Amino acid sequence: MQQLARQRPQGADGAAPWKPPKDDPFLRAAQEQGRPAGLGRRLAARLVDSAVLGAVVSAAAVPLWAKAADHIDTKVEQAKQSGRTVTVWLLDGTTGTYLGIVLAVLLVAGVVLEALPTARWGRTLGKKLCGVRVLDIESHDTPAFGSALRRWLVYGVLGVLGAGVLGVLWCLFDRPWRQCWHDKAARTFVAAKSG
Repeated sequence: MQQLARQRPQGADGAAPWKPPKDDPFLRAAQEQGRPAGLGRRLAARLVDSAVLGAVVSAAAVPLWAKAADHIDTKVEQAKQSGRTVTVWLLDGTTGTYLGIVLAVLLVAGVVLEALPTARWGRTLGKKLCGVRVLDIESHDTPAFGSALRRWLVYGVLGVLGAGVLGVLWCLFDRPWRQCWHDKAARTFVAAKSG
């Protein structure tokens, strides 16, 4: 018995030092389920998703832009012909309606192309192509529709307000999950697991 005690290495307090198991099944499962994805893959996925969303919104916006430009040109021409100094507002009932339509298309397309696929499969087209997916930060499972919708709305609203870049760049400094502001709002993260 004394011989066994002498063979074991002991720490300063006399106890044998703890060594982690070589194959920890819990650690392996957690790593397989979802670790934060690389920033390059996330950027590529966002570019694909933005291109798809941009194409859908542009299909509605381009014709309305031409109508809005014609409407403004007509107002400017009428102001010139009046011979008076007149303020011509670029945003009026007509152009405001066109802007509202474009924003509504952006909202609906965002729900259909971003929120629904995220809630259903944990990924959009771009995320599928780049091998990443969105996971709930606590359950490491596909987020609920409410979380996916909140994630899209925060991303979309910040983008429309011009603060979207700052919200997205936040992931460069966030640790350990590399969350952007829309991820923090939805309690999600983008994981490297593709399947």
